[in-house]
Amino acid sequence: MGHYLPDRVVTNAEFEASVDTSDEWIRARTGIEQRHFAAEGQTTSDLARRAAEAALENAGLKADDIDAIVLATSTADLTFPSAATMVQHALGMTRGFAFDVQAVCAGFVYALTNANALIVSGQAERILVIGAETFSRIMDWSDRTTCVLFGDGAGALILEAQEGQGSSADRGILATDLNSDGRHRDILYVDGGVSTQSTGHLRMQGKEVFRHAVEKLAKTAETALARAGLGHDDIDWIVPHQANLRIITATAKKLNHPMDRVIVTVQDHGNTSAASIPLALSVGSAEGRIKQGDLLVTEAIGGGLAWGSVVLRW
Repeated sequence: MGHYLPDRVVTNAEFEASVDTSDEWIRARTGIEQRHFAAEGQTTSDLARRAAEAALENAGLKADDIDAIVLATSTADLTFPSAATMVQHALGMTRGFAFDVQAVCAGFVYALTNANALIVSGQAERILVIGAETFSRIMDWSDRTTCVLFGDGAGALILEAQEGQGSSADRGILATDLNSDGRHRDILYVDGGVSTQSTGHLRMQGKEVFRHAVEKLAKTAETALARAGLGHDDIDWIVPHQANLRIITATAKKLNHPMDRVIVTVQDHGNTSAASIPLALSVGSAEGRIKQGDLLVTEAIGGGLAWGSVVLRW
């Protein structure tokens, strides 16, 4: 594992001068205390490369030990080429393949599921899975309901093929569940893009997103657990998408899981979209909370709507 956060830390108090909000209001509704913003000229692939380097160092591997890169992002540097190929080049990786996955906040769950499938099908043996975002570039700074929520960052995980018994006692990814429903596009989207010839800003109907999130996140986690032949009592840690503390708490309650066994980083990072789960995994691992053999459930929901979960044993 590895992660990277930009140097600039933005506290809630910084927003008080520009929009009608306060530190107390933001903390009470979201649990967020601060977030990181990328520096001028610092791109998503820059953040991803730094997280990838940290993961490679943590694993004792070199770039050419990796067969593929799957990078989840909604804020790639350019329309093309993919941010993943930029990271491939920046790392000095001269073999294999790289591509981006776009599923907004659910991006890392989608990327991890794709990477697992590539390994199981024999397409690759070792894959660098990255979530990286610069959401500060698509904020409407006059919209107090959204601009205080998001931050920038990147997290990376290296997934490797190993022999197992095919049981829930194996290490690695045990089960996944992916979903989407385009009927709900208008509750969370960016009002611009390449074919509309504008960058656009993030737009969100917060109450509707909250309602869908709690219901769908709990259900997808239960579905993935059932596919793995496991239940609520088998979970050691929930590592959720870090969107909002109230969503995290409500989802844990639906799963009958105590909050002291949930990895929470939203207070320090804000919502970093596809980067939030790998950031939380990296922090939880670095702090020694997540240990080898622990059973983890990760779940996320984002624009689309797209949502899903992964059950894995560390």
